[in-house]
Amino acid sequence: MEIRKVQITGGSSYIVSLPKQWIRSANIQKNDPVGLIVQPDGSLLITPKISGEAIYRTRVFEVGATTDRSYLLRLLIGAYVAGFTAIRLESKGRMPPFVLQLVREFTQMAIGQEVVGETDSSITVKDLLNPAEMPFENTVKRMHVLARGMQQDAMTTLRTHDAELARDVIIRDTEVDRLHWLVARQDNLIGADAALSRRMGIPVNQAAYYFLVSRIIERIADHATRVAHNALALTDREVEAATLDLMDEASALALDIFAWSMEAFHSSDITKANTTLQRVNDLEEKIREINPRVLQFEAATAISTGQITDSIRRIGEYSGDICENVINYTVGQET
Repeated sequence: MEIRKVQITGGSSYIVSLPKQWIRSANIQKNDPVGLIVQPDGSLLITPKISGEAIYRTRVFEVGATTDRSYLLRLLIGAYVAGFTAIRLESKGRMPPFVLQLVREFTQMAIGQEVVGETDSSITVKDLLNPAEMPFENTVKRMHVLARGMQQDAMTTLRTHDAELARDVIIRDTEVDRLHWLVARQDNLIGADAALSRRMGIPVNQAAYYFLVSRIIERIADHATRVAHNALALTDREVEAATLDLMDEASALALDIFAWSMEAFHSSDITKANTTLQRVNDLEEKIREINPRVLQFEAATAISTGQITDSIRRIGEYSGDICENVINYTVGQET
């Protein structure tokens, strides 16, 4: 941190000199305007960007026939989440066919990504989505609805042995993932561009708060997917009806806790968040009632039902994490 003294000129104007290195790096000339943005914590942001235009950043990756497919996909997702406006893949020779296929898969997975340029040796993907058109709250609400429906359907397959429904739950997990990536991307964009924070009407710390909650919802969806996988393993096996009833009760309570935690999140209700946290203990008691029953099954059935029970418990615990975040964030906003 550089310390500069405030000076008075003309008897009424307060001035502070700007660091020469910053002036040169931003290519600011005499009489050029700069923007002054007051931050929520009282600090002052000085920016050479006053037009409101988004920051344009490009990430380039070298690819070839020996490039690992999974690794390249992780790079593409990483560049997307990091907030790069464009991603360009370059090859020294002709672009390998598997790369073209992978890019098409990536544009279907990531929201707002489209191929805008392609040659024999390069391909460019650009973000065409205006971040302000996808409010954080709407995205998180959609994630909650998806994850809740996934768990409900996954539990249904335990009784109906509907393999197609279980596989549909597994497919839906990708939709939750892509929404979470979008929240993560917008969080990074806002962190890098204070002007975007102003345009979206959301402080930087609140964007990070939404990201934390979306990450938890994504994990809940992962456990719903895990339930569906285990339900598939049990399609040719029967689970005792009394045990299924207890598992349904536990799952319903876990989803209630999930719903209550999201209500507390959207309303910033500390009291509701605290009350919901206490209900996690009720879920733990139900799980302890199920576990001895599971151990009496033969090995293959016991493993799958035990993993389902564990996922139900984790859904409740993750919902409790949402409540803790609600309390921590909301208390921090009170004056």
